[in-house]
Amino acid sequence: MKLLYITNGVDGSGGLERVLSIKASYLVDVLGYDVDIITLNQLSSSLFYNFSDKISFHNIKANGNVFKYIKSYISGIRNKVKEIKPDIILVCDDGLKGFFLPRLLGKSSIMIYERHASKDIIKKTDTPNIFQKLKFKVLNLLMHKGAKAFNAFVVLTNDNLNEWPLKNSHVIANPLSFYPEERAPLAKRKVISVGNHGFQKGYDRLLESWKLVVSKYPNWNLEIYGKIDAQKKHIKLADDLGIKKNISFFNPVKNIQDKYREASIYAMSSRSEGFGMVLIEAMAFGLPCVAYDCPCGPKDIITENKDGFLIENGNINEFANKLILLIKEQELRSKMGLNARETAKKYLAENIMLKWEELFKNLKKQNTL
Repeated sequence: MKLLYITNGVDGSGGLERVLSIKASYLVDVLGYDVDIITLNQLSSSLFYNFSDKISFHNIKANGNVFKYIKSYISGIRNKVKEIKPDIILVCDDGLKGFFLPRLLGKSSIMIYERHASKDIIKKTDTPNIFQKLKFKVLNLLMHKGAKAFNAFVVLTNDNLNEWPLKNSHVIANPLSFYPEERAPLAKRKVISVGNHGFQKGYDRLLESWKLVVSKYPNWNLEIYGKIDAQKKHIKLADDLGIKKNISFFNPVKNIQDKYREASIYAMSSRSEGFGMVLIEAMAFGLPCVAYDCPCGPKDIITENKDGFLIENGNINEFANKLILLIKEQELRSKMGLNARETAKKYLAENIMLKWEELFKNLKKQNTL
C-alpha cells in the first residue's frame, strides 16, 4: 500500500517533524509500506531527525503574491498526487489550507487528516480582544467544515475529541521514539523543559514559578531546550526576574535523550498542546512531570499524584509548589518516576503503529464496499 504525507516541512526540530520521522520510518522499515512525503518551500535537504532512506521526498515551491502562491500550491499538489498515485493521503498541516485538500484533490485517494495541535494554537494572548475572538470563531467554522470532508480525522488524545466532535474522528496517540533500558537516577539538582520559545509553550509562566522555587532551593537549576526566539524575550525575562544564574537556555539538540537522563523533574508550562510528546519522552526516563492542565494532552498522559501533577492552567504559585514538593521529597520523586516509566510503555511504537495499520485497512475495506 502506498501512503503519501502532505506537510509543510520536515527539516525542522519541532514535535510534528519528530513524530513524522518515527511514524513514516516505522511504516516503511517495519510494516513494509511505500511512503512518500510532500513538503512546501523546504529550503534544506538536511533533516534534523532521522528518516528512513526508503522514504521518497518531494518539495513544492510556492511564492509570489497571495494569488500566485495559492495557484502554484494547488497545481503543485495536484501534479505530485497524480504522479505518486497514493492509496491513502495523510495531511499533517495544522494551518487552514490543509483542511481544503479533499476539495482541491477530489476523492481519488482515501484522505486522513492528522491534527497535531490544539485549536488554541492560534491564540497569541491570554486576553483576546473582540476581533481576535471573532477571527477564532470564523477559523473554527472553516476548520470544522473542512474536517468533515476527510475519510478520517485523527486526534491525539480523548481530550482533543472535545474540540472536534466529529463522526469521522479517531484517537491515536503519538509513538515514543525511544525507551531506555535504565531510568534516570534523578540525583542531579536539575529540572528540564523542552520546546520552542513561542507563546503557547508558556515559558514566561515557567520563569515566574521558577523564581519562587529558587528562593527556597537556590542550588537547583532549570534547563530549557528549544528554538530561541529572535527577541530572546525569555532570556531577558530571566534577567529581569533575577534568576538567570539558575537557568540555562539551549537551542534544540539531537541528543535530547542524554538531557532527560541528566534531569530529575520535567516541567511543562504550555498554554496548549496537541499532545505533549516531551511528556512521554521524559516519562520513559522515569522523570516525574509537572504540567498545566491545558488543552489538550497532559490530562490524558499524566495520572494525578501517581506519575506527576496536573496544575490548574495558569496557577503559577501551585506550579511552583509542586516543583518544590518533588525537589524536597526525593522518595516521592523516585516513586513517581517509576510509575511514569510504566506509563510511557503504552506509547511504544509497536503499540501505536498497529492502530494506524488497523485504521488503514478498515478505511481501505470501507472504500471498496
